Amino acid sequence: MTRKRKKKASNGISNLSQTILNILRKERNKTFNYKQIAAILNVNDASSRNQIIKKLQLLLSQKEIEEVERGKFKAVVNTEYSTGIIDLTSKGSGYVICEDYDDDIFIASNNINKALNGDEVELYVYKRKKHGKLEGEITNIIKRAKTEYVGVIQLSKNYAFVVVDGYKMYKDIFVPINKTGGAEDGDKVLVSLEDWPDKADSPNGKVLKVLGKPGEHNTEIHAILADYGLPYEFPPEVEEFANNIDTSINEDEIKKRRDMRKVLTFTIDPKDAKDFDDALSFEVLENGNYEIGIHIADVSHYVQEGTILDDEAYERATSVYLVDRVVPMLPEILSNNACSLRPHEEKFTFSAVFELNNKAQVVNQWFGRTVTYSDARFAYEEAQHIIETKLNAIPKEISITGDAYNVDQPIADAVLKLDQLAKIMRSKRMGAGAISFDKVEVKFNLDTESNPVGVFFKTSADANKLIEEFMLLANKKVAEFVGKKKPEKTFIYRVHDEPDESKLHALQNVVFKFGYKLDFKDRKSTSASLNGLLTDVAGKKEQNLVDTLAIRTMSKAEYTTHNIGHYGLAFDYYSHFTSPIRRYPDVMAHRLLQLYLDDGKSASEVIYEEKCKHSSSMEYLATRAERDSIKYMQIRFMQDHEDEEFAGVISGVTDWGIYVEIIDNKCEGMVRTRDIKGDYYEFDESQYAIIGRESKTMYQLGDEVIVKVKETDLVKKHLDFHLIGKSNT
Repeated sequence: MTRKRKKKASNGISNLSQTILNILRKERNKTFNYKQIAAILNVNDASSRNQIIKKLQLLLSQKEIEEVERGKFKAVVNTEYSTGIIDLTSKGSGYVICEDYDDDIFIASNNINKALNGDEVELYVYKRKKHGKLEGEITNIIKRAKTEYVGVIQLSKNYAFVVVDGYKMYKDIFVPINKTGGAEDGDKVLVSLEDWPDKADSPNGKVLKVLGKPGEHNTEIHAILADYGLPYEFPPEVEEFANNIDTSINEDEIKKRRDMRKVLTFTIDPKDAKDFDDALSFEVLENGNYEIGIHIADVSHYVQEGTILDDEAYERATSVYLVDRVVPMLPEILSNNACSLRPHEEKFTFSAVFELNNKAQVVNQWFGRTVTYSDARFAYEEAQHIIETKLNAIPKEISITGDAYNVDQPIADAVLKLDQLAKIMRSKRMGAGAISFDKVEVKFNLDTESNPVGVFFKTSADANKLIEEFMLLANKKVAEFVGKKKPEKTFIYRVHDEPDESKLHALQNVVFKFGYKLDFKDRKSTSASLNGLLTDVAGKKEQNLVDTLAIRTMSKAEYTTHNIGHYGLAFDYYSHFTSPIRRYPDVMAHRLLQLYLDDGKSASEVIYEEKCKHSSSMEYLATRAERDSIKYMQIRFMQDHEDEEFAGVISGVTDWGIYVEIIDNKCEGMVRTRDIKGDYYEFDESQYAIIGRESKTMYQLGDEVIVKVKETDLVKKHLDFHLIGKSNT
C-alpha cells in the first residue's frame, strides 16, 4: 500500500500570516513550531516550510506572537475576547450578539470557522481599516446550538450527503455509507453531527432516523418536531410507568384534602378539548359575597420527583400544539384521564379559593389540595350563548352534543355572575396599564386525511375572557402569596420586562403610515396608546400586521426565580399555576406552594433557576414548531388555489422582495423583486418600500395588492406569489 503524498504548495501559501495567526489564536494556550504548523496546513516541501519560518519571524517582530521556548510560538492576546450567539445569514456570513458591544458584530464568511447557526462562540473583535466598523472572527465554539438536523439524503456508492433543510446551514453533512441507517436516496432523515475534522470541508454525521418521503404529511410534521428536538412518542418504559400509577380516588387520600365535591363546579373549554386541567366552582355565601374556586388538576400528586415520568415531563417541559395534533407533556393515561377534570367524575385537584364581593375585590383566600366533582362541561360557544342571551337553554346548533338541552338554573346564574365579576377584574387590569393582545389565531378545518379544506379565525369572546380572568387571578394571587413571604422563598415566576424603546419607535414609524399615532411619554401613556391602537385596527385589513408588529415590540415573557413583575398584565407578581397538564413550570409551582404551605424551608434557587431556563427554552422551541406547522399547512392549503387571485397586504419589505399576507386566509408568501415585471425595483429601507427605478412605482408596507400563487414548496416551506398589481380598493 502506497502512502498518500501531502499536497505541495509550489506557488506559495496565500494569506499565510493571517492563516498562522488563526491557527495560534484558535489554540491560544498551546505552543507550535514551524513543523506543526506545516502539518496543519498539509504542506511538507522546503519552500513552504521556509515561508512559514519567515512569517513566524515577521509576526514575532510585529509582536503578534511570542516565542515561549526556542522555536515554539503562541499568539499574543492583545485584544479582548468576547462570547455570544451567532446568527447566520443565507449568504454564509453572520452576526454575533455580544453583551460587550451595543451593536451586533459582523462575521465574514471566511471567519466563521465552522460555527453553525445559534452556536455559542468565542470571538475576537477588531476594526476594519477600510470603513472603521467592528468585525470579528470566531476563535472557538463553546457550545453547539444543536447536533441533530433534518434534511434529504443523497446516496452515492460509498458515501452519502444530507442536504439540511433551511438556508442557514451552509454545509451538507457527510455520512459514511455504513451510517446511513437504511435510508433510501431522497428520504428525509434525522442526522446527528458527530464531528468536524480540522481538514474536512463538511461535518461528519450519522443517520438517526428515517422520517419518510419529502412532501408526505406525516413526514413533514415529524420533520418539524425532529428539527427542534421535540419527541412525538413516549419511551415504552415511561408509558408503562404511567399506566401502573394508582389513579383511584381513595378514601385515605381524600381525608388529607379539603372536600369540595358538593360545591357547584364546571369546566369551560374549547369544544374539541380532550384534557380539562381547570374548573371553576361557585357558591353564594350568607354575607352576599361569592366563594369562587379555581381548581387545577393535581398533576404533582401523580408525577413524583425522581421518577422516569417526572424526568420525561421535565425534558419535554411543555405540550406542543401542531395544526393536526397535540404532542403532550404527559402520557394519555394522565393528560386525558386521571388528571383531566371530566364531567361527572371525582378528581384530585390543587385549588385557589377566593371570597369576592360585588366589586370583584378579594376578601379572603385559601390555597391547598382538594377533591372536586365536575357537574358539567361547557364549550366556549355554549357559555357564550348563556352570557349573550341570559337564557338557560343551549340551541342544538351550538351544543357540543348536537342536541338542544336546558342548563340547570344555578349553573346559568353562576356563569352570568362570573362573567360580571370577570369584566370588573379586566377593567381594573386595563386601568392599571395592562395591554390587550387579542391577536387573531389562524385555524384550519381538516378532513379525515388531515388535508386543510378551510381556514377560520379564532377570536376571544366574553366566555374566553371569563376563564382568562379567573386563571390570571389564581396565577397572580399564588405568586403574591409566596413572593411576599419573609424570609424570601424561591419560587417560579412568569416575568415580562418593559418593551424596547427602539422597537416602540419603529412601530410608531410603521403605524403612522396607516394614520395612527402613539404616545410613549410614560408607562401609562404607552399602555393606553398601544391599547387604543389595537382597538382601532380591529377588523381592518392592517390588523394582523399591526398586531404582529405590536407584539414584537414587547419583551419575551420567560420563567425565572427572580421576580421583576409582568409588564403586559400590569402585575407585580405573576406565576403559572393553572395548566400543569401541559406546562412543567406549573408542576414546579404546585410543588413549591405545597412545600411552603407545609412551612418547609426555601428550595434551592440555583436548581430552580436552571429549571426555569430549560422551561423557557423548550417553550421557545415548541412555539417555533407550532408556527412552522401553521406555515406548512398554509402552503398545503394554497396548493389547491393556484389559479386564483387574492387580495393581500404587504406585511414585510426586504432588499430581495416583499412579503404579502392574504386578507381572507392570513397565508403569507413572498413576491421576489426579480420577478416583478416592467421595472427594476430597489429597496428603500427608510420608507419600508421597494421603488421602481424608472416608473417610481412604490410598493410600501401596508399597501393592498393583488397576488397569484407562483410556487408552493412543502419541503422548503416556501410560498411564492406573482404580483398582479395594486388593489383598486
